Amino acid sequence: MRPSRSPEGPRVGANTAGKGQALHLATSTGHSVVQTPPAKLIRAHWLFAWTLVGVSAPAAAAINVAGTEVSFGGNVALTSDYIYRGVSESDGHAALQADLHADTVGGSFAGVWASSRNRDLEPGARGDLEVYLGHRFDLNTTWSTTVSARSHYFLGATGDASDDFQELSAALAWMDRWNMSLAVIPNAVRYWYYTRITRSPAWIADTSGQWLLGPGLFLTGGAGYYRSTGTGPRRFAATGYGYGNAGLAFERHGWRLDVGYFLASTQARELFPYPVAMHRVAGTLSWHF
Repeated sequence: MRPSRSPEGPRVGANTAGKGQALHLATSTGHSVVQTPPAKLIRAHWLFAWTLVGVSAPAAAAINVAGTEVSFGGNVALTSDYIYRGVSESDGHAALQADLHADTVGGSFAGVWASSRNRDLEPGARGDLEVYLGHRFDLNTTWSTTVSARSHYFLGATGDASDDFQELSAALAWMDRWNMSLAVIPNAVRYWYYTRITRSPAWIADTSGQWLLGPGLFLTGGAGYYRSTGTGPRRFAATGYGYGNAGLAFERHGWRLDVGYFLASTQARELFPYPVAMHRVAGTLSWHF
C-alpha cells in the first residue's frame, strides 16, 4: 500500500500510499501490515529504508519564512506489499516508505516521498522517489480542491532507457472522508507485458473514502481506472484497466494500521511489468508526525 504523502488532502483506497496526500485516507493501493516478514527485504533495501526514516525523523514543527508560516510533517510506514493503482512494485514483499513535506497556511505545499521496491522488477531500481508540489484551495469549511504536480524517479535503475515520469493532478475532497481525483501522465512509459515499447499519455481517475465506525476505527474503500492512450494498432492501441480496494483502518496517537483487500483487472498486465494485485490482502503500519 502507499501512505499519503502530502498535505493536499485525503486520498483513500484506490490511489496511493502513493503518491501524495496529507491526512491519509489513503489506504492507497497497497498498504500492508506485516504479512511478509521484513527479512525478505534485501540488505540494500534496509539501508535505503532506514535512510528514509532518518530524513523523516524531525518532529513536526512550524517556522516563519519571509513572513509566511511554514509547517513541516510527514510519515514513516512499513507495508507488507507496495501496491499502487492495482499493481505491486514489491512483488508481494515488504517495503519501507517515508514522506516529508512542508506547507503554508495559504495552502501551498511541497515534499518528497520515497519507497523501497523489488529490484528484480523493471526497471531494476532499488527504490522509488517522488518530488511534489501543489496548492490546496479551501472552498468552504468542509470542501476543498487541490492541484499538484509530481516527478517520479526510479533510484538506481539498471534499464537501458529511463522509466521516470511526471504527473499533473486535480482533486476534490470533502473533509478527510472522501476524495475524487483526475490525473494525467504526459510521458507515461508503455509496456507490452514485460517489453518496454513506447511512451504515450495516460489518464487516471479514482475516488476513495473512509467512514468512521467508532473511536479511531474506519471502513475504507476506493476504486479507479487507468487509461493509456493509443499510438497505433494491436499492442499500441488504447487500453485501460480498473482497480479497487476495501478494508479497515485504526488510528491512535499518530499511529495508523490499514488492512485492505485489493482487486485489479488482468488487463493491467498489458501495461505494466508488475504483478497485478488481484485478490490480495495487504496491510500497512504507519506513524504520522
